[in-house]
Amino acid sequence: MQERYDAAAVELKWQKTWEAENSFRVSEESDRPKYYVLEMFPYPSGRIHMGHVRNYSIGDVVSRFKTMQGYNVLHPMGWDAFGMPAENAAIQHGTHPAKWTYENIDNMRHQLKRMGLSYDWEREFATCDADYYRWEQLVFLKMLEKGLAYKKSSSVNWCPDCQTVLANEQVDDGNCWRCDNEVVQKELEQWFFRITDYAEELLDCIDKLDGWPESVLTMQRNWIGKSIGCEIDFQIEAKQDKIKVFTTRQDTLYGATFMSLAPEHPMVKELTRPDQVAEVEAFVAKVAKQDKVKRTSDDYEKEGVFTGSYCINPVSGEKMPVYVANFVLMEYGTGAVMAVPTHDQRDFEFARKYELPLIVVIQPEDKIDVESMSEAWAGSGTMANSGQFDGIDNESAKEKIADFLEEQGIGKKAINFRLRDWGVSRQRYWGTPIPVIYCDSCGVVPVPESDLPVVLPTDVAFSGEGGSPLASLDSFVNTPCPTCGKPARRETDTFDTFVESSWYFARYACPDYDQGVLDKAKADYWLPVDQYIGGVEHAVMHLLYARFFTKILRDLGMMDVDEPFTNLLTQGMVCMETKQCPEHGWLYPEEIVDGACSKCQTHVTTGRNEKMSKSKKNVVDPDSLIARYGADTARLFSLFAAPPEKDLEWNEQGVEGCYRFLNRVWRGVAENLELIKDVAPAKSADGDGADLRRIVHRTIKKVTEDIDGRFHFNTAIAAVMELVNAIYLFDAKKEHPEVLREALETVVILLTPFVPHIAEEMWSQLGHEDRLSLRSWPVCDEEALVEQSIMLVVQVNGKVRGKVTVAADAAEEAIRQAALEEPNVARFISEKTLRKVIVVPGRLVNVVVS
Repeated sequence: MQERYDAAAVELKWQKTWEAENSFRVSEESDRPKYYVLEMFPYPSGRIHMGHVRNYSIGDVVSRFKTMQGYNVLHPMGWDAFGMPAENAAIQHGTHPAKWTYENIDNMRHQLKRMGLSYDWEREFATCDADYYRWEQLVFLKMLEKGLAYKKSSSVNWCPDCQTVLANEQVDDGNCWRCDNEVVQKELEQWFFRITDYAEELLDCIDKLDGWPESVLTMQRNWIGKSIGCEIDFQIEAKQDKIKVFTTRQDTLYGATFMSLAPEHPMVKELTRPDQVAEVEAFVAKVAKQDKVKRTSDDYEKEGVFTGSYCINPVSGEKMPVYVANFVLMEYGTGAVMAVPTHDQRDFEFARKYELPLIVVIQPEDKIDVESMSEAWAGSGTMANSGQFDGIDNESAKEKIADFLEEQGIGKKAINFRLRDWGVSRQRYWGTPIPVIYCDSCGVVPVPESDLPVVLPTDVAFSGEGGSPLASLDSFVNTPCPTCGKPARRETDTFDTFVESSWYFARYACPDYDQGVLDKAKADYWLPVDQYIGGVEHAVMHLLYARFFTKILRDLGMMDVDEPFTNLLTQGMVCMETKQCPEHGWLYPEEIVDGACSKCQTHVTTGRNEKMSKSKKNVVDPDSLIARYGADTARLFSLFAAPPEKDLEWNEQGVEGCYRFLNRVWRGVAENLELIKDVAPAKSADGDGADLRRIVHRTIKKVTEDIDGRFHFNTAIAAVMELVNAIYLFDAKKEHPEVLREALETVVILLTPFVPHIAEEMWSQLGHEDRLSLRSWPVCDEEALVEQSIMLVVQVNGKVRGKVTVAADAAEEAIRQAALEEPNVARFISEKTLRKVIVVPGRLVNVVVS
């Protein structure tokens, strides 16, 4: 064994060995219990970053650990390959999105293999492969049959200059990110998935997700947003039409003094009187450029405009002016809000601004005077100014008023969900084509299953202007109607890329299956995913859609599971200090020399630790890190520097420390090979050997507990480091070579999930021919933990005066005698009267004298 640790040579050797032996290939034909671990698959941006290194290292530890524990482990990898970044790159670099994507996949696959990750690469696929998305198209057709997919008009961000739809993140202060011209709202026909049909089940099943972080479950509950209240009709003055609202505060109905409509509400136009048209249209256009999240925030200025129309309060009979307000969104409730300014702060601020009436209908113990109100009263109290309901508490009034509304036919009890149906249409090119055809005679016609996949054509002129190139590609658009044979047109929208990522985990169970969406037997064998790993930023969208799609596939009879992921780990970000030059802006570390900018020698200011970002140049290239230290060091640092769920702060000294540790372990094995080459690992020992064995098995117990379910990788690694220290301090190596071998082999085995290359090499050098990655995980020998002797503190009149070592099973009388004979203790009690000796088992002896 070479004395020097050559990381590059060792890692390349074992990566080739694993690949040649198909070490991580799995099948369903195993008598081992199954375990499915999965990290959220990456977008093929071109290069992995340190966030990838951390995420995939975490998953690899779990995969290797569970394999060594005796599980049949599925650990796949693929590519979330459709989406806007490929289109943007194509525009910037003058290439085709397909070419850019597949070249990036090749590059990133090489990088991931260089990390030594235990993936079953035979299951790899990219979502832009037609063999993948053909089955997604089939699921859509099945959903269309069952009414779970439908088309309706919806408002989108539209850039008239680029002639394209923009995602919300592509709108910057109301302007197009690409051409900087004004963005407008445009009504377009869009495809939707009826996720609201599953709202109740999605909410109820949250309580079964015991292995998910509570913070994620809370976000999902809030996003689904179940509310119990009433739907109430407000008659429009002098018209037959009504405005429908949903409220959970029917107890405040008598205090409603005006109506607020979302600017997007379909009734805005018809309710606007001729003399108010210009003002209302200008306001609606202004709000359309505002961020919807900001509009609803508490500190955002509340603005509105009067439509000129009134509605009637159904219980008080009072006229209520109808306003269009910026803080009301069409996505919530019905897009109309009965405004009760005395009991809602937003309504209060709005009413004060536009001098609208206030009526107190819930009085607290300290009665409110409307004239002196400085804020709305949102608490409980006694009903007032509420007709027959005066004098009762407002919580009781909710049920009574709900009953009254139903009796009078002016409202009804209702349940509302914040969740809205999922809009899946994208007017983009690089995505899965939606498999429908439009015929002037037959209407919307599904593409026949036998004609799937509808392949995304690559022979397009891609400029990024004028909308999706699919719309102008006659060879794609023009097609005969499957029903009547007449000339028809294909849908040119593509699916939201969240559709692809909502079921990919199920396809890994049977990636080569060509008879349908899933091989049900294989899907039912592997699913659900036992451990899912990814960023908390996906807490709502991806994770909610994956849960929804799982229930769809279940109801279509394609698999039996209810939930996709049993356990969820959301890892933290990788952060690093930012460095900035006043003249040249953000700087990479290599652009700084002696604390100054290498370009202008100006002193560089250091910012706080922030998420690694190319824009702020606080990034570390994993390739250069691996080239310098090796993949095992990169893995070890990413796992040791912080618990997985916490942010990891990049530290060059920490990387150096991990590299030194691996070298120390390597030397520890190399220097002792000759001594232990002809001995077997110890099964028992005495004396100093027993002491080291106790540390060995204590470490096995600690590391096992820290990895298994707790994911305390940092403390597990720290425990192995302590064991290595104990081996270096072990002075009885020649007397106990069998204990030394057991200790060294234990270090190597326990490090395997974290640093598999160096571990495999050391295992081989220790004389083993079997693959360490397939070796059984060690089990703690509880008998080895039993201490043969213990050290006790000896106090004299409560003050520590000495220590004694006694047999662990020593009788109390023997402990007393040893304490009294301890030299320093004997000095303090000589010539004094011994009153009593108190023994606290396992801890101390207190000698009382006078």
